[in-house]
Amino acid sequence: MPTELEELVGFIAHSNPQIRLLATQNLVPYSTDEPAIFKAEELTPIKNLKLLIRDQPEIAEHVLTMLINLSGDPDILNDLAKDDKFIGVVLDHIVGQEEPNANFLAMLLANIAKHDSFKDILQRKQQAPEALGSDDSVMNQLMDLFVKGQDGAYNKKADYDYLAYVFADLAKHIEIRQYFLTEQKYDGVIPLTKIRVFTEHKSDVRRKGVASTIKNAAFDIASHPSLMSDEGINVLPYVLLPITGNEEYDVEDTMEMLPDLQLLSPDKRRDSDTKNIQTHVETLMLLATTREGRDLMRRVKVYPIVRETHLRVDDEDVRDACDRLVQVLMRDEEGEEKEGRMDSRLVQEIDEDDDIVEV
Repeated sequence: MPTELEELVGFIAHSNPQIRLLATQNLVPYSTDEPAIFKAEELTPIKNLKLLIRDQPEIAEHVLTMLINLSGDPDILNDLAKDDKFIGVVLDHIVGQEEPNANFLAMLLANIAKHDSFKDILQRKQQAPEALGSDDSVMNQLMDLFVKGQDGAYNKKADYDYLAYVFADLAKHIEIRQYFLTEQKYDGVIPLTKIRVFTEHKSDVRRKGVASTIKNAAFDIASHPSLMSDEGINVLPYVLLPITGNEEYDVEDTMEMLPDLQLLSPDKRRDSDTKNIQTHVETLMLLATTREGRDLMRRVKVYPIVRETHLRVDDEDVRDACDRLVQVLMRDEEGEEKEGRMDSRLVQEIDEDDDIVEV
């Protein structure tokens, strides 16, 4: 005899929408407490849930909430990530200007992006809504959603902040890292330059994901000249500003800092999230893997900023990261390094979004 919970799961696929609504609404808590019930009969409940993301908005919201929570299970994540048709439906819906559940779709993509197979999104194409102003590349569409859609500017019911986590995990892969660092034909813009401005955004999610994306992009040593050039991608001010407070520096040091850091307001504050500060310091560490990078950071007085960060941020991981960077910037150079060679002592692990998103 099936249990009451098993019977409730069976009502997911009921032909009556009112019954589906009640079933999905009541099953949401079990998507975190009893995930095994959704794996019965070779994931049949998951197969039904995938179909219902196109159901009435309220039902779809409950379904997406469950899938977001359940995607923390490796078997379910694997099923979702490898279902090409399902991924296509998610991507088709998320770009819709009137899609009421766009933020839930972004959260689901943030979890699915942890699966290595999701890197194939780079080859995906679909027609873009005219209002989005993108081309048929899905990556370009997600990038434009993230930039143009902040704070409900594209879709009144969405901010697309969780796409930052999608970008952070995708940037682990070399081919997609190259996407972020390469000018796109449809608009003549390098994608990383579109998102760098969000390192000081009010959204914790947006700041965290962008910080990790920039760090992962910095693993591409050949792109360091562009990443650090004020005529190129120019990430340095966007990495330094979040770790900078309202401290006063010696006039000589201030005059040599990057222009964006010279006239900060008295109420300037560091990022409130110490993990973001740590990520930015680790990005600086990566950018210090070449002699040219270290020399530039010395010229623009990165050391005083890192010194003050070390003094004023009460977090052991941040202080350890600052210590490592200071040792690199203050050490004597032992001759020129071979071009493009990475100092193995400085390499940090590729950043991943720490946690599976749950609702």
